[in-house]
Order: sequence, then structure tokens, then C-alpha cells
Amino acid sequence: MMRIFSLVLSLSTVLLFAAPPVNADNVVRWSATGDAITLDPHAQNEGMTLATAQQIYEPLVNRDETMALTPGLALTWGLTDDPTVWEFKLREGVTFHEGQPFTAADVVFSFERALKPASDMKDIIGTVHDVVAVDDFTVRIVTEGPNPILPQQINDIFMMSRGWAEANAVTEPQDVAAGQETYAVRHTNGTGPFVLELREPDVRTILVKNSAWWGLQDENPHNVDRIIFTPVSNAATRVAALLSGELDFVLDTPVQDLARVRRTSGLTVQSTAEVRAIFIGMDTGREELRSSNVKGKNPFADIRVRRAMNMAVDRQAIVKRIMRGMAEPAGMLLSPGIGGYTAEIDALPALDPEAARALLNEAGYPDGFSVTLDCTNDRYMNDEAVCQAVVGMLARIGIKVRLDAKSKTLHFPKIQNEQTDFYLLGWGSGTMDSHYHLDFLAMPDRVWNRTGLHDPDLFAMIDDIATETDFAKRDAMINQAWLRLKAADVYIPLHHQGLAWAMKDRLHLPIQPDNQPQFRLARITD
Repeated sequence: MMRIFSLVLSLSTVLLFAAPPVNADNVVRWSATGDAITLDPHAQNEGMTLATAQQIYEPLVNRDETMALTPGLALTWGLTDDPTVWEFKLREGVTFHEGQPFTAADVVFSFERALKPASDMKDIIGTVHDVVAVDDFTVRIVTEGPNPILPQQINDIFMMSRGWAEANAVTEPQDVAAGQETYAVRHTNGTGPFVLELREPDVRTILVKNSAWWGLQDENPHNVDRIIFTPVSNAATRVAALLSGELDFVLDTPVQDLARVRRTSGLTVQSTAEVRAIFIGMDTGREELRSSNVKGKNPFADIRVRRAMNMAVDRQAIVKRIMRGMAEPAGMLLSPGIGGYTAEIDALPALDPEAARALLNEAGYPDGFSVTLDCTNDRYMNDEAVCQAVVGMLARIGIKVRLDAKSKTLHFPKIQNEQTDFYLLGWGSGTMDSHYHLDFLAMPDRVWNRTGLHDPDLFAMIDDIATETDFAKRDAMINQAWLRLKAADVYIPLHHQGLAWAMKDRLHLPIQPDNQPQFRLARITD
């Protein structure tokens, strides 16, 4: 039976990774659990979507492998005499893939587009009041009040050609949550290091080298001619293809296979801590949960219930048994390495199922209650297994959880459309600053915050953090905001996720703490 299974698995990998004839010299064939949700660069703030977009499109400000800011389409930037105005000097001679020149007019258009209602990037740059083209290669960004970290907030705001967008009726971003389809979903026109050749969603995406890219003039430019990406949800298939040589790089290597990959000649594993926390959110604001057997009230609205659930989850066991050490237990939603993180706030809640049961009894739920947990099965490391573990841990205190695990393409719209009571989410950092997390995960009316948290004092604090230019004072405000959010217990932090990239040793690709490979930094050697 095992021999038959191995033969079937081998045949399946051949079919999955069969590719069109390749004439390029240096090809990277890689895989991950899931695909980009869209190619529209402003439509979805999601890891694999951004990772794909940054191969094709470019921001004004880039990040290197250490997450430090580096020039992108802007060579220099800085505040003017007015603390609400940042000035950016653009690169000259840059062209889009279809030949249009890149100018300040495209920057103005791109920011305006990213601020449109359907954009999932609008909250990142919510302080932007106006974008002005001073001349063809100078742009000023005006903010509503001082914004000391604007350059940190714009490295995921990708530049589009105004003319191309107008010609193809995509001046508005795709509305992903509504299931909208536009030309920009499957077609691209960026300035970046790679050009889209083929897009087959959830099957294959092929990019080819942009021979006109400005970065090829650098001292040590990338030498990748073609990138072939094939999403594969089955972990065994991805690893089998890497071991057989059909793949050059696997982004999300299963933790149980890392030792085998390390032992294999010609392969190497890079690992680091990811700047991403994995957690569960609870809808505390609804009068009645959709999926619970409790009618007429919401168990999550009672802080005693929320505290009981936090006390029932054994984070150490999840890290040891499910993550096999490739994570750190979390007591907050911010990971180490991001501005505002403190070990004190990250301290774990006491693990005490007996005290948790007593709290449930005190809250009026001596027999617990039922609820559905919405979870991904193709986005985070061992995500479905993590959710299954949480289900078992909550069962010990009488909470009966039904697990609904599905693809991120179905899961994320459910969160965005307010159709979930209890949901798994992971949050990295696009800015390497606490305000990004606090704004998206605590402020009301944010599409990724479905907790129903009502705390006007906290909301005012987060607003003040956005414009505070005294960094010592700002750090103190961030600390207080995190303490306040943690005390609300509207989230169950689980762990800070680790990363492991497996690849052929002839591929030199620096691992990124945000788990977004930058092939512009890659080199292939003989």
C-alpha cells in the first residue's frame, strides 16, 4: 500500500509542477500553501498577495532583508519645514512594463486609488490628506496632523500607471469582499523587477525578468530570468517536489519535515522569527452570536467568559506539539522586533482550567455553550491543526466549539463582511510599528477587527499616537494602549510564528521576517 501511495504522490508532483518550456537560463520554481488572492495591488492587505505584488509593482520606499528602509521609486525623502508635509524625490528614467514613463502624476493617482473605499490599504495611509505633484519628479504628501512614521507606512503602497488604469477601467480598486472581477485582478503593469507572463489563479503564475528595471544597474543585481510559482496546499506534495528537484524553493516548509530537508544534499534551510502573531478574535459587540446555542445574549460580551477562554488555552503545548518549537507562546498581538513590543506585556495568562470553569459558572454558563470557530487551512503554519488544538482545550472547560476550516479565499471575506463570531487571524507588520497593529485590530470600523470592542479612551489614545512626534512620549502612549487592549481580553493571542524557508543551495535568497521573498535580492550560482 505504501509503495502505491508513493507512486501516486510522485505522479501527482510531476503533473503539478509540469511547466511550459523554459528558455531562460536561471529559473526559480517555488511553491507555498496558498496563492495571491488578487493581482490588484491595492485590493487586499494579505501576505501572499503583497509578496506577489512586490515582484511586479514597486513602492516609493522599499525594505531590505533586515526590514530597514531603502530607496525604491523615491531616491530621497524627508519632512519639509511644515511637520505635516513630507517631500519625496523620485527616480528619473523609470518606465512601466508597457513602456509608459513613471512620473509624479502616477504617484498622485496611486495614492488616491489606495485611499478609495474598496482599497484594503486605505487604513494604512489614513492620515494622508493630499498628494501633490510639485514637478514631474517631486511629490509632497500632506498628512492630517504630523505623522512621524509616514515613510514606514508606505512600503506596501504600490505605484500604478494612471494611463494604463484609465485605459483598462481600473481606476477603482477591486472589491474583493464583494467578489468583484476587474482587469487588474489578472493583468499587471508595474515598474518592478519582474513582468507577468502567465496568471492562472490557484494553478500557476509565471514572471519573467524585466530587462529595463532600474535595479539592474546596481553593483550586484539579481540574475533570475524566470519565476514559476505553483501553490500547493498539500504539505507532503510540496516537500516531495523539493526533494526530487522539481522545486527550487518552498516558502512554508512543514516543521515536521525540516530535519529531513536539512539532511538532504543540495538543499538548505533558513529560519528566523517572523514578525507575525497568530491569535483568535471574539465578536463581543453583537447582541446574539450567530453560531451559538445561547439565545438572547452574547457570551463573549462578558469579560469573565473571555478571560476564562484565555486561561484555558495551553499556548506552550501548541508551540511544542503543533509547531514543534517553530514559534514562541504569545500574550499579546505584537511580535518581538516591532516597535512597541515589551516582554512584560507579552507575558502569558495563567493556564488554569479549573479557575476558567469557575469564571464561566460565575458568568452564568455552568454547562458552557457552543460556538463555531472559523479558521484557515492554507494561510498560516499548521493553522488547521492549531485550531483543532484550541477546540480541544476549550472543550475541557465546557465550551463546545465546532471547527469550520477553509481556504483563506473564503475565510478572509467572511471576516471582512462581518459574518463570523470567532475567528483565527495572523497579523504581521507592514510598518514595523505598533500603531499598525493597534489601528487595524482595535479601532472600530476596521475590516480586520470584528471584536466589537467599545473603548473610546483607547480609540483616542491610538489617534494621538498617530500624530505624536515626541518619540519618548509616543512610546509611553503605545505601552499604555497595549496594556488597555490586553486587559479587554477580546483576543486570544496564541503564538509568534517562526519561519523556515527550504531551497536548493544554489539559490541565494535572504529570508525576510515578514515572510515575503524578494526575488530582486536573489542570486543563482552554479
